[in-house]
Amino acid sequence: MKRIVLLLLTVSNFSFSQDLNDQISAIEEKLISWRHDIHKHPELSNREYRTSKVIAKHLKSLNIEVTENVAKTGVVGILNGDRPGKVVALRADMDALPIHERHDFDYKSINDGVMHACGHDTHMAILMATAEILSNNRDFPGTVKFIFQPAEEGPPPGEEGGARLMIKEGVLKDPDVDAIFGLHISSLMPMNKVYYKPRGFFASSSSFTIKIKGEQTHGGTPWFGVDPIVISAEVISALQTIISRQSNLTDEAAVLSIGQINGGNRFNIIPEEVTMIGTIRALNYEMRDKIKEKIHDLVDGISKSFGATSEVEIIDGADITFNDPEMLNKMLPSMKRSAGENNAVLTKAKTVAEDYAYYLNEVPGFLFELGGYNPDSNKPPTAHHTADFTVDDKSMLLGVKVMTNLALDFLKSE
Repeated sequence: MKRIVLLLLTVSNFSFSQDLNDQISAIEEKLISWRHDIHKHPELSNREYRTSKVIAKHLKSLNIEVTENVAKTGVVGILNGDRPGKVVALRADMDALPIHERHDFDYKSINDGVMHACGHDTHMAILMATAEILSNNRDFPGTVKFIFQPAEEGPPPGEEGGARLMIKEGVLKDPDVDAIFGLHISSLMPMNKVYYKPRGFFASSSSFTIKIKGEQTHGGTPWFGVDPIVISAEVISALQTIISRQSNLTDEAAVLSIGQINGGNRFNIIPEEVTMIGTIRALNYEMRDKIKEKIHDLVDGISKSFGATSEVEIIDGADITFNDPEMLNKMLPSMKRSAGENNAVLTKAKTVAEDYAYYLNEVPGFLFELGGYNPDSNKPPTAHHTADFTVDDKSMLLGVKVMTNLALDFLKSE
């Protein structure tokens, strides 16, 4: 009798799983449509007004409890199963970037100078689809909390935003979240695979501003002044030695990049001041702190040697994205079942950053990468944060399958 009951349960679970897979496959057309609509109407950090309305309208249509204007433009949906249980959160980020899109897609950005160049449009579409699948299959214990978060790329100067503000406003409370899962699509990794790593996965991110103050003079008589442009060139070259010669890269990776230089307004005037801004990425907090210290020392020393003065401001952004090894090990079978045994791939740490890290500081969970590049496209992969960034629409469905199964398997686990 016991064997018969177990057999019936196995058949029932298989039928449910197959039915769920069929539902996921059937949602692909909607999934792509949502992605194209969001991609066509990108919005910058803390300004995701239309985006949040699209998401909230969709969640409400599924009879999911919705809270709007969380951390300015964020949306949170709560879906209760048919009986009490644990709480799992699934997160997607919402903001675009100040980049002019170079594509000629029919869903190309219509907001000039703004583009979804990091895949957040796919993240939202995937979570919208996951919400629809789960809302149609509420025979599970516990609660799913859908977190649509603005300003992952960082709020505008002088504003709060992103994951830290979401947490500050209680997104992980009422009901208290027991675990959180998220994904990030990769335009560089082959599709139909997911990529994971326990412990440190994405790097910390710190931004810095360096001001070199010299003495203005005529471009034809530089000896009457102190040239901050020449000094800045020396500083930029020297900064790279902090990574290449003063950081033990056999321990962990680290990156220091200058992203913007501003100085001067005319060809024949040596300016008084040059400002540089850049980023530090590290997978080790001790290494990050040493890099920050060396930036201060190096900039001060070089500036003084040329007779200039300097100011350095460093602001810590995202923490290291630390994937809980116990939670990842517990849920890895779910990922392998969703993607296929050989399509859940252990990968290396990345020097990109994600403010998703702040959720992982509060509750156990992990972030994984979803492959978005189609090797059969006969085109080279494109980098994130560029005008040519793109991912294959067909890559998203696996994300829906993995996120759906992660939520259900966690809620049904011991």
